[in-house]
Amino acid sequence: MLKTYKLRSLKRQTDKSLAERDVSQRNAPLTYLGFLVDEALYEDFEMLADFGVELGLQRKNIKIFTFIETRKKIPSVRQNQITNKEFGWNGEIKNESAIEFLNNSFDVLIGYYTGKHDFLDTLVAQSKAKFKIGCNSANEQFFDLLLNVDLNKPKDFREEVTKYLKILKKI
Repeated sequence: MLKTYKLRSLKRQTDKSLAERDVSQRNAPLTYLGFLVDEALYEDFEMLADFGVELGLQRKNIKIFTFIETRKKIPSVRQNQITNKEFGWNGEIKNESAIEFLNNSFDVLIGYYTGKHDFLDTLVAQSKAKFKIGCNSANEQFFDLLLNVDLNKPKDFREEVTKYLKILKKI
């Protein structure tokens, strides 16, 4: 029952964030890039950072934040990670790194996950990013652009994102 209440609260928080979103800077050129990644789907974060460098960005202007269902018992030094336990029962986020990531004004934020994902959808909705790109059957209300690419084929993903960023004159 508590999980149901938590998910309902996340939905309320998400709807509020979507209603308050500022889209006035949506067409800004790409200088700051963020990735929100589901670790259950993908773990090669170096490829994502390299992709940002290929787009002409410096490594310091590329941020990667991940979601993992539950942390393993092994101690981790990774700070750019959030678990489902770090979302409060009323939908608030209890992870300072996540709050800092969401408050960054990314020119482009890429949601590197597929389908509906309550926790990552909440993060995308609360992000202050100017332009948001999602993949494969993600909820279209959270993203400005949805790509139909297989995330297991990173080369195809990079080509599609690059193509659309050029069309939109972001790079």
